[in-house]
Amino acid sequence: MAEHNRFEKLVAEAKKNITEISPQDAASKLQSSEAVIVDVREKDEWDEQHIPGAIHLSRGTLELDVEEKVPDMNATIICHCGGGGRSALAAESLQKMGYKNVRSMAGGFKAWKAAGLPSTK
Repeated sequence: MAEHNRFEKLVAEAKKNITEISPQDAASKLQSSEAVIVDVREKDEWDEQHIPGAIHLSRGTLELDVEEKVPDMNATIICHCGGGGRSALAAESLQKMGYKNVRSMAGGFKAWKAAGLPSTK
């Protein structure tokens, strides 16, 4: 359990430096084309179910591949994962890379589904 405590500390620190957005606000921004939703979960999680219109950039390759998928440093990017931890770390990392409008979806995909928002396979 100790390794999870370190992860949780890392996430808590990241959350001090980022902005979180609710699943409902994320859905609204996606629908109006105001934002790109980036799913940072692993490929098997993405394949199982994901947000329609999202792009997949797993946490392991995010920094390597993001500039090709989202070249505009001013684009609004909403990161999400399963529960909100990995996306907080991803959002912080993208900010460090110079992206100016990065958000993390609070509660991740679990919160998205709990809110009754659409998903696809």
